[in-house]
Amino acid sequence: MKTYQHWIDGAYVDPSDGQWLDTTDPYRGEVWAKIPRGSSEDAALAVKAAKRTMADGPWATMTATERGKVLRRIGDAISKNATRLAEIETRDNGKLYSEMLGQLRTIPEYWYYYGGLADKTEGSVMPIDRPNMVAYTTHEPIGVVVALTAWNSPLQFIALKCAPALAAGCAVVIKPSEFASASSLEFAALTKEAGLPNGVLNVVTGFGQEIGAALVEHPDVAKISFTGADSTGLKIYETAARTMKRVSLELGGKSPNIVFDDAELDAAAVGVVSGIFGAAGQMCIAGSRLLVQNSIKEEFTERLVSLAREVKLGDPMSSETSVGPIATHPQYEKVLRYIDVARSEGARCVMGGQPATGPGLIGGQFVEPTIFADVTNDMRIAQEEVFGPILSIIGFDDEEEAVRLGNDVIYGLVAGVWTNDIGRAIRMTKSLKVGTVWVNTYRAYSFLMPFGGTKQSGLGRENGQEALYEYLETKSVFLSAAAKAPPNPFIQRWL
Repeated sequence: MKTYQHWIDGAYVDPSDGQWLDTTDPYRGEVWAKIPRGSSEDAALAVKAAKRTMADGPWATMTATERGKVLRRIGDAISKNATRLAEIETRDNGKLYSEMLGQLRTIPEYWYYYGGLADKTEGSVMPIDRPNMVAYTTHEPIGVVVALTAWNSPLQFIALKCAPALAAGCAVVIKPSEFASASSLEFAALTKEAGLPNGVLNVVTGFGQEIGAALVEHPDVAKISFTGADSTGLKIYETAARTMKRVSLELGGKSPNIVFDDAELDAAAVGVVSGIFGAAGQMCIAGSRLLVQNSIKEEFTERLVSLAREVKLGDPMSSETSVGPIATHPQYEKVLRYIDVARSEGARCVMGGQPATGPGLIGGQFVEPTIFADVTNDMRIAQEEVFGPILSIIGFDDEEEAVRLGNDVIYGLVAGVWTNDIGRAIRMTKSLKVGTVWVNTYRAYSFLMPFGGTKQSGLGRENGQEALYEYLETKSVFLSAAAKAPPNPFIQRWL
């Protein structure tokens, strides 16, 4: 069994309180490693290291071009260690090894992209309305950033948050989920090998209400970037507001996957199945609400159930497995509770609806891929994020009703639209109040495209050039060439 340590100021260090937490393999149900149970003292040490390197350390004096080279070397280090890191993530969160390896092979591209973008943040010279004066803007790093990441894709979330933050010149303190911290701690040492100066990137672990809260409240932290539950995000937002910290929040979703009767139904069925049962539904972008036109609802439901029955549960390390276990026991119990809630509200279970057992399903955290029909949009199963393999089928008659149902939730992260009518596709993308709309596809993703939500799905954007500016402050400079004092300085200065 491996015992991990915090990564602070370029070195592995024991937790100040000398306490560790068990981390469990969700497939086998066995403890396989220990991670530090961090405290406010550990949080303070990490923030102090980050602040120092921004104030007078090598990160503060390094040019943007030099920073970019370091980021590209981090990408190289991830690429060389992709197999090992993917195995660790699968063991930590139970997601398919094939998916984790696919992510780890893509993650270096984020670091290459922001490495190239590091020296492309240009200010502007303004045609100022004053004589003998030059006015221009610059962009400066916002300060120490705390990155709070979720358990379902730890290293991808680090890339989303830390690559643009470091490109902007910030230093970061990462607090991964206590349920999946190992890969983040392994990754930290790779950044030093890539030439990242000590203190620029720190990783501390433990419970959110202990070390996580201490980081959010720390006076030397300028920005919080969080991915996770909307209830936690709201608390972070409230706490950060007391000291005017900047925040980026990537929270929950209850996303509609909308199928019209003119769609390619085979392709739509594949998109719906992968959109809800991929990663056992443990995705913020899960298409958990299927809105299907009533004229094809029965036919499409049969097609969907037939396809979903081909889903194979099992060992996430096996190439034959398409759905692994639920990542944590509390989440497993939550999913089962929502199945009971759906039945109690009158939804009709047409597939699954039970804990999954059988050969190869060890560890006790598997749930059958579940489909509910006869769902109305006011049911809890249609309004609340489950984060599990549960699909709700809701019928609609026309485009207007599809839009109304699609928007009738507190979330606004993503939506899918399946139609062969280009005019309808354009109208739907404009009408759906979400951050991303996929037309005739689902779960498409790119480091080049901004990603984020509206409403209670969060604030800010990750990916693309927009993400870089989440970590920069704009400074306006007025440079006067006038040597003579104005006749009345108390008036002229403000005219």
